[in-house]
Amino acid sequence: MGTSVQVTPLCGVYNENPLSYLVSIDDFNFLIDCGWNDHFDPSLLQPLSRVASTIDAVLVSHADILHLGALPYAMKQLGLSAPVYSTEPVYRLGLLTMYDQYLSRKQVSEFDLFTLDDIDSAFQSVTRLTYSQNHHLTGKGEGIVIAPHVAGHLLGGTVWKITKDGEDVIYAVDFNHRKERHLNGTALGSFVRPAVLITDAYNALNNQPYRRQNDKEFGDILKKTLRAGGNVLLPVDTAGRVLELILMLESYWSDENLNYPIYFLTYVASSTIDYVKSFLEWMSDSIAKSFEKTRENIFLLKYITLLINKTELDNAPEGPKVVLASMASLEAGFSHDIFVEWANDMKNLVLFTERGQFATLARMLQADPPPKAVKVVVSKRVPLVGEELIAYEEEQNRIKKEALKASLMKEEELKTSHGSDNNNSDPMVVDSGNNHVPPEVAGPRGGGYRDIYIDGFVPPSTSVAPMFPCYENTLEWDDFGEVINPDDYVIKDEDMNQIAMHGGGDINGKLDEGAAGLILDTKPSKVVSDERTVQVKCSLVYMDFEGRSDGRSIKNILSHVAPLKLVLVHGSAEATEHLKQHCLKHVCPHVSAPQIDETIDVTSDLCAYKVLLSEKLMSNVLFKKLGDYEVAWVDAVVGKTESDTLSVLPVSEAAPPHKSVLVGDLKLADIKQFLSSKGVQVEFAGGALRCGEYVTLRKVGDATQKGGGSGAQQIVIEGPLCEDYYKIRDYLYSQFYLL
Repeated sequence: MGTSVQVTPLCGVYNENPLSYLVSIDDFNFLIDCGWNDHFDPSLLQPLSRVASTIDAVLVSHADILHLGALPYAMKQLGLSAPVYSTEPVYRLGLLTMYDQYLSRKQVSEFDLFTLDDIDSAFQSVTRLTYSQNHHLTGKGEGIVIAPHVAGHLLGGTVWKITKDGEDVIYAVDFNHRKERHLNGTALGSFVRPAVLITDAYNALNNQPYRRQNDKEFGDILKKTLRAGGNVLLPVDTAGRVLELILMLESYWSDENLNYPIYFLTYVASSTIDYVKSFLEWMSDSIAKSFEKTRENIFLLKYITLLINKTELDNAPEGPKVVLASMASLEAGFSHDIFVEWANDMKNLVLFTERGQFATLARMLQADPPPKAVKVVVSKRVPLVGEELIAYEEEQNRIKKEALKASLMKEEELKTSHGSDNNNSDPMVVDSGNNHVPPEVAGPRGGGYRDIYIDGFVPPSTSVAPMFPCYENTLEWDDFGEVINPDDYVIKDEDMNQIAMHGGGDINGKLDEGAAGLILDTKPSKVVSDERTVQVKCSLVYMDFEGRSDGRSIKNILSHVAPLKLVLVHGSAEATEHLKQHCLKHVCPHVSAPQIDETIDVTSDLCAYKVLLSEKLMSNVLFKKLGDYEVAWVDAVVGKTESDTLSVLPVSEAAPPHKSVLVGDLKLADIKQFLSSKGVQVEFAGGALRCGEYVTLRKVGDATQKGGGSGAQQIVIEGPLCEDYYKIRDYLYSQFYLL
């Protein structure tokens, strides 16, 4: 049998809930994505809570709430303690996303599911990988290799490739084949015939308009609203698709020479852009080439102002403006407050660039037709005053007194247990328990030394040291002096990360000033809420800038990849069933769409064995170099060695002849270049190569066809048996290796 592969969805199948899947490779358990949504409903994580302690490694694919939002909570409350793997942008931008979510929630509720310390602790366990980097797991995961590849949806977004014993398991959700302003297209198309492909059906029923048409409509509707005196609100995520929107706005404002102000408003706006400036190597090829030529960072924003609190927006000059504000769901954050203020003015526009999460205010407003009025809860944190403040301070004082009392009682108990014998046996004993040794004079490793003076010749049995203490010097010396350990003077990476994260999010280890102020603000406060009915008179428009491949492209990519087995997750029931039926007909016969907590076995039907190549066999094999590899034809038999392992041994008799096998991918363009270098006049004619006056070369078969394999390709030589015919055939034989 091949490598055992089992998939168990924990969340996010047959619906648009967060993504979280358990993938078991033999007995090694991967948790791929650990998402939550903007409702932060703990009931969604119940399936995860049942298996969290068995997880061996966590793979995170994107830096948004739907893919990593539950990571701090799972590590704090559910017993998840496995190492986490992601790319550098997913790690950095995911951290900022969680900061922004926490600060947004804390301003409107007594949010206690996790804290900033929990976020820092969760992200400390992240190992960062670069694209196409093969990371070999050790210990229980020995023999498993993981590698991130470009997904194309968000900066640093990942298609995960897990390999064991030559079989590939590909996890590819939320990918985008289109090349965008700041991202290259996905690398999913480079994989052919993996053993298992896990992908989503989220966009299976959607078809996107051409990009240029969409971009033009986007700019035109903004300009029309602004010129009519209205404001534009774009609810966005913290550090994901908003980056593409920022570049679009910068480009459009430059091309149209507009001077309307644009504001990017999140608690971590400055830190987000500072980080993104340092991630140019993770972006599109065009950005990298532009930077090499001009040395100008594309995220040095000329038209967009970064804001970190709403007071700055309120103090901005009056007039039409564009505001990109988090959160995209309108459930919390600055976008929620701005919508409540602007919704009543028919000149204003709320432009959605992605589908709102299920059962959120954004999703409700995207309904067709949109509602004319919505009920919202408006909350804000206000300082305590008057009797409430007095009551709060009295409660805090009571808590402090109780804590102090408990501490004194504990100390008294310790004194009683350690010093009772001393005091009873000799009244002249000086009780060292009353002399608290400061921590700075404590011994190495934090153990305090106690000096005890005893009057008399017979020390009590409970005394710690019946003489003045003598500390032995155990330092080592050599010819150059005291031997030191260099590791004692090195600041560890995790310590640096901890310092940076406790300081906050930007490059210099500091949060945005406003966000840091919220964290350090310890003034007593409370949350005040009231429910309002908001009349929705403003314009509501949805334009697709989600950065995902549409249904047509998904089907083409899956047909090209042609996995042996396919698992569909994350998408509405209708979209999942539609894609499943299509793939059964056109992609592969083994398509699964499991339910929550349903474990499916997608182990490959191929049998894989480990064998030893005997020295006797290898001594007679003739290798020929083919690109980066060396290949040879081997006639052998499989037998068992004395240690009962399989071994490939040479045949005892002469091997029968075999048909020629062509190794490599046939490309007529390469053949044309090769024959031209040999002095043969070659030109393309009707999809074939015309060689000289009489000979024609045609390629039959296609390496990319379903079923794949270079054995399906042939070169047919047509023409009379003349000198040119044999010469060209000899050239081809010398160019390609026939086994």
